Amino acid sequence: HRAYDIVPGEFQVVDRPDIVIVEGLTVLQTGEGARPVAADAPARLRDTSRARVFVSDFFDFSIYLDAEEGDIERWYIDRFFALRETVFRDPRSYFHRFAALTDHEAQATARDIWSSINGVNLRDNIKPTRERARLVLEKAPDHTVQRIRLRRI
Repeated sequence: HRAYDIVPGEFQVVDRPDIVIVEGLTVLQTGEGARPVAADAPARLRDTSRARVFVSDFFDFSIYLDAEEGDIERWYIDRFFALRETVFRDPRSYFHRFAALTDHEAQATARDIWSSINGVNLRDNIKPTRERARLVLEKAPDHTVQRIRLRRI
């Protein structure tokens, strides 16, 4: 929670591994619903006649972890409180400003972040990718897997 972007001069080379796990909230996105390309953009960006390629086209297998939105929100708020007591206390942390919040302020802040950012992102950008996954693991409120769906291809 100190660096949220590329760290200059730091990188890792992965040379022909047997397995690569790519984790991310939007790795199954197709770009559908994305903003249109500006009319003055370079021709290569405006050309829609070519087949579109997505990062997930290079995956052999994809897994989507799913849960009820209310559970995800509760997990987010619980995590916010845990981080407030740990890494947020570090003055170098991007989120250090949340460390001194009272419990009431922390609850309100976490709910506001959820309703204005994270919940919107879940509904608009993450949930729509669920059906593109080969395997969907549905989690119960206690984080156990309660249902497994494998899509035939």
